[in-house]
Amino acid sequence: MKKNLITALLMTIVTTALFGLLYPLVVTGLAQVIFPDKANGSLIKREDGTVIGSRLIGQPFPSPGYFRSRPSAAGAAGYDAGASSGSNLGPTNQKLVDRVKADVETVLLENPERAGQPIPIDLVTTSGSGLDPHISPAAAEFQVPRVARERGQSEAEVRRIIVAHTAGRQFGFLGEPVVNVLELNLDLDQRMPMKK
Repeated sequence: MKKNLITALLMTIVTTALFGLLYPLVVTGLAQVIFPDKANGSLIKREDGTVIGSRLIGQPFPSPGYFRSRPSAAGAAGYDAGASSGSNLGPTNQKLVDRVKADVETVLLENPERAGQPIPIDLVTTSGSGLDPHISPAAAEFQVPRVARERGQSEAEVRRIIVAHTAGRQFGFLGEPVVNVLELNLDLDQRMPMKK
């Protein structure tokens, strides 16, 4: 019995050291050397080094001159990376129905030119993580008149920027085309700053 106990204790110490310390350090070190941008969260920074956001985490854009992200259920106020999750509300839950109705009203209020047109589902529903940084090209297209109006630009110019930021299917066949909202809005600020 004593021999088995010592063997089990030594095995616990060795495997903890190997898989709890050594392996994570090696993998983290390799990631820092081979993929430093991805290993550090795919952060987007200003020229002065200030972090603006991450390519991987959605964030809100309250100004009407910006494209809106998907709604977020992560945290009490949404977009909380420390509370990543969906709402877990079923399709017949009244809270979900009320929230989606409110989001539909908000989307139509912000985009009156689109009244009577179908609203892309990703503008009124949250993603599974609550932090999806992408919207569909249809959701971006839906917002074009508002963004163009607010920035004093033609819709065609805004559409060209959307096309430049539309990523196709992964490996050519997985998923759907998407637009990264943060990258799109940053490019808009660079190419066509809002008039004050």
